[in-house]
Amino acid sequence: MTAPSRLVPVVFRALVCAAAVVGVVIDCAYGSVPVVLSYFTIWTNILVAVVLGSSAARAWRRRPDVAPLYRGGVLLFILITGLVFHLVLANPSSPFNVVAELDRLTGARAVANQLLHTVTPAGALLDFLLLTTPRTLRPRHAAQWLAYPLTYVTFALLRGALLAPDSARRYTYPFIDAARYGYARVTLNALVLGAAFYALGLALVAADRFRPTPPLAPRPLRENRISSPARGPLK
Repeated sequence: MTAPSRLVPVVFRALVCAAAVVGVVIDCAYGSVPVVLSYFTIWTNILVAVVLGSSAARAWRRRPDVAPLYRGGVLLFILITGLVFHLVLANPSSPFNVVAELDRLTGARAVANQLLHTVTPAGALLDFLLLTTPRTLRPRHAAQWLAYPLTYVTFALLRGALLAPDSARRYTYPFIDAARYGYARVTLNALVLGAAFYALGLALVAADRFRPTPPLAPRPLRENRISSPARGPLK
């Protein structure tokens, strides 16, 4: 890979990392930091910043990329962040939509909303399709990735149970609002989302297996041999 083409993944990943950082910083500047840091979107954008920032640094130093388990997991999580936002929260026909609240966002907060829910998911997907070596994800990763949403749902429900009933933003998302829908409905919602996570994880693994190698993706290192595969003296 030539020097200019080697810079492409470095610059692109650094830009996606910066988009995530700027979005999180703006949200924290305009809101309550403990509340902002309670959202799945914020958790996931922080992960995007850490993983893609580390990946950019590794590409710059010509070191092996971040492990596929983490790269693939972050891609899955941020894609689901974007999909849930656009299909559920920002969709007027969804029973869980927050369109009225989104319409009140202006200025920097509107910019942050787009960075966190649109720019970083699109950037992570483009990085996967155009700059990442294929055939590194495994079916077992799809099951391992479920630990992340399970951790988040557990945190969100515990947080909501511990806060006073009149607390603002007691439950971070309407589909896990146990006070409004009850734990049975929330459990069903979580199971449906978990199944969707797993199905999308498997789809991501399948896509990684069959996609062509992008021109700018690093080639896997070949095994060095000190002898021929056949029996015989060292060569």
